Amino acid sequence: MDSTTGSATEVGTTGTGLRRQLTRRQVTMIGLGGAIGTGLFLGSSLAISQAGPATVLAYLACALVALVIAWALAEMVVQHPDAGAFGAIAHRYLGPWAGFVVRWTYWTIQVIAVGGELIAAGIYTQFWWPQLPLWLPVVAFSVLILAVNAGAVGLFGTFEYWFSMIKVTAIVVFILLALALVTVGLPNAQPTGFDNLVAHGGFLPNGWTGLYLAMVFALFSFIGTEVVSVTAAESENPERDIPRAARQMVLRLSLFYLLAIALVLTVVPWTTVAQSSGVSESPFVTVFGAAGIPFAALVMNFVVLTAALSSANTNLYLCTRMLHSLAGHGYAPRWTARLSKGGVPRNALLLSAAGLLVATVLSAAQGNAAYLVLFGLSIFGALAVWILILVTHLAFRRTRAAAGLPLPKVRLRGAPVTGIAAILFLVAILVSTAFIDDLAVAWWAGVPFFIVLSAIYFAIGRKPHRRSSAQPERR
Repeated sequence: MDSTTGSATEVGTTGTGLRRQLTRRQVTMIGLGGAIGTGLFLGSSLAISQAGPATVLAYLACALVALVIAWALAEMVVQHPDAGAFGAIAHRYLGPWAGFVVRWTYWTIQVIAVGGELIAAGIYTQFWWPQLPLWLPVVAFSVLILAVNAGAVGLFGTFEYWFSMIKVTAIVVFILLALALVTVGLPNAQPTGFDNLVAHGGFLPNGWTGLYLAMVFALFSFIGTEVVSVTAAESENPERDIPRAARQMVLRLSLFYLLAIALVLTVVPWTTVAQSSGVSESPFVTVFGAAGIPFAALVMNFVVLTAALSSANTNLYLCTRMLHSLAGHGYAPRWTARLSKGGVPRNALLLSAAGLLVATVLSAAQGNAAYLVLFGLSIFGALAVWILILVTHLAFRRTRAAAGLPLPKVRLRGAPVTGIAAILFLVAILVSTAFIDDLAVAWWAGVPFFIVLSAIYFAIGRKPHRRSSAQPERR
């Protein structure tokens, strides 16, 4: 075996003590669970408010970038199915600083994402009980996902599989109903046709600038596609399952997003959807309300609630695995590397649950505005992580070429051109956040965060006693 290939130490476990219990179906659904959340169901209204009907083009462009990310990760993870996924691979090819920064950044943004998803879940709950204090459902849902993550990874996989199945089925049903509403109408509504795509200011009502500013919100819908790579250390057969799961996940996401957003914009004037850009309700619910199907709106609201909970559940899983990986390299407290008898890093889970506390405090103090605050804080880090993943892939390819190794069977087509193009696209989107009022927080919080994180690494992260690989610890 060449030096660029990693493997499990024994059947059913990894070198870190994590259990290989996730099936291919579960890995695929976990990927969907991490990606299909508030970015599509709630945040899509923010994109529509910027670009109008042209939002479809924003989702198409971001789908292509997500596909590049997915295949770059699949190529690397098949060679290195390690705990910590792209964070551990960045450590290997870009150096300890990159491994430290990528994993701590990803842990931080996922902790924030958990809080954002739970706040969104609380907003959805207020659809039925408007007078309910937002903090109350946030606390209740926090307890639920903590309990699920504390169980064995196989239990988590089963739970997430069915949770994701609910929202995937709902999106398919929504697409079919919306298609009927557009073409032949429904009992309580006449067919809408396609006029809404060009009415109310045209297809590009806010010009190319509006489309550019919508990209960041569209891309947010695809953040989470990298979760498939994180499951490699607990997948039954990562060499087989990860590439298939990555391909199926991105293709399904692209189809769901493009069709769903196009139909939302066809059924309801984009100006109506944009009015909900304050994240008071999902544009999917708005569609059913406009169609005169209140019962369907109630059902859809339940679906988007499960979508937010599913995404929060998966994001909490990501947090614990990244923290466990950091502890393995000596970059997090050693006690966070300890595993329960079922192979779950529960100490890492408890520390990651700090995000739930943040969500509760923000929801009580700021209400619905908390969603935009959390979004702005996390988007800078998410874009930075994606850029570093692609830079790692460039280094991965260069290292293999220098060693005279052949290209992997699973590989990113068109590299390095496709990877460089995706990096430039992501940098442009990161720059756009400086021109969006609600996302101004991204820069004044994101840049100092990276400076502080780098300072911490150079202060404590280079000590020679740090372990070079993860070792399981048990209580």
